Amino acid sequence: MVAIIKTGYSIQKVFYYNENKVKENVAQCIGAGNYPIDVDKMGLTVKLNRFLKQLELNENVKRNSVHISINFDLSENHSKEKLMAIADTYMQKIGFGEQPYLVYQHNDSGHPHIHLVSINVQRDSKRIDMQNIGKNRSEPARKEIEERFGLVKAQGNKNSIDFMLKPIISQKIQYGRSESKKAITNVLNQVLSSYKYASFPELNAVLKQYNVLADRGNEDSKMYKAKGLMYRILDDDGKPIGVPIKASLFYNKPTLKFLEEKFASNKTNEVSNIRRVKNAIDMAFFKTQISLAELVQVLQKDGINTVFRKNAEGLIYGITYVDHTTKCVFNGSTLGKQYSAKAIQERCTFINPAEQKMTNLVSEKLYEITFETPKSEIVAALFGDYFRNNKYVGSSTIMGQLAEMLTQSEQTANYLPYELRNKKKKRRGQSNNR
Repeated sequence: MVAIIKTGYSIQKVFYYNENKVKENVAQCIGAGNYPIDVDKMGLTVKLNRFLKQLELNENVKRNSVHISINFDLSENHSKEKLMAIADTYMQKIGFGEQPYLVYQHNDSGHPHIHLVSINVQRDSKRIDMQNIGKNRSEPARKEIEERFGLVKAQGNKNSIDFMLKPIISQKIQYGRSESKKAITNVLNQVLSSYKYASFPELNAVLKQYNVLADRGNEDSKMYKAKGLMYRILDDDGKPIGVPIKASLFYNKPTLKFLEEKFASNKTNEVSNIRRVKNAIDMAFFKTQISLAELVQVLQKDGINTVFRKNAEGLIYGITYVDHTTKCVFNGSTLGKQYSAKAIQERCTFINPAEQKMTNLVSEKLYEITFETPKSEIVAALFGDYFRNNKYVGSSTIMGQLAEMLTQSEQTANYLPYELRNKKKKRRGQSNNR
């Protein structure tokens, strides 16, 4: 079991987020706490007004909404009655047992989970202290509930680790298949609070895996100078598509100011987290020589995604590692010089598919070539139209250099390099005046 607690400035936005899921038939409101009637007899107005009336008792509390997700292992399939018992116990343990709350069961992702919606203003108008609630109250509650209800534990179990690493979003956003703002919100809810990123490139390395981009615009743009920020959906080629959405329009306000605070707090990366990624890379190279594509696949199996940054010509100039195990994001330079984009490319053995095909052609036709065969015929036999038409074979490749060498003008038969033109040595005692 994994519990994630978020606070916000608007109970309406949290409430309608869950109710819209109900309208989309991907969620159900399965119960409520401290409401006067059963949840199945309440309309939207009754549900929301219960929160709003109690919030009026202390209007000085600005960050007044509480949104909790309780996530279970993939193997678990609990009844609604058990889910409500877990929710009630959890809320009691973290100090929200007397607060009004709604419980929603969501089925829009790859693992079972519930959402709890509540407020932190009590009936006596006092505010519930949320400082360190995760460490001081949620974690002890989680461990006790796991034991009491026989749940898969979030610690000390390999299966649960695999579950914990899976994001709420089970696939990339496909533009046009769902409302853009909702789709981006789902991604931001998971990524912004779970991953440790210290810059825009590191954040976008994670977001791009879900076809989302945090965009500040060009440095000369009005948006950049005004410290604005937009979120965009990307197509499968990584290009922006559709209308960008301002950061301020999302309920959790993932603005530039918010992200800069996250960057600062995430600056300190644990040595053990860095060491895990470095070890994974080193082990990949230790086993055998591999290509860049093979390295990406090997690291992916270890829960590490490799994201390359390319210039307009398509050349790689940067590399970022996204570790889904520790939820940490590292630029290659952060790990060390030998893990940078340049060093990684040098450590990999890469053969272009077109060049590999040409190499195979050479091996097949070498037996037809003799020492006396003119170079022009050698080029025709080895490469033919394939060499002339293939854009991937140039002087920068091994086979391209071979072709270039063969097409150079032939040396004359009697040509002798300068270095081999040695004058006859004089015998000892031979006079120069002879």
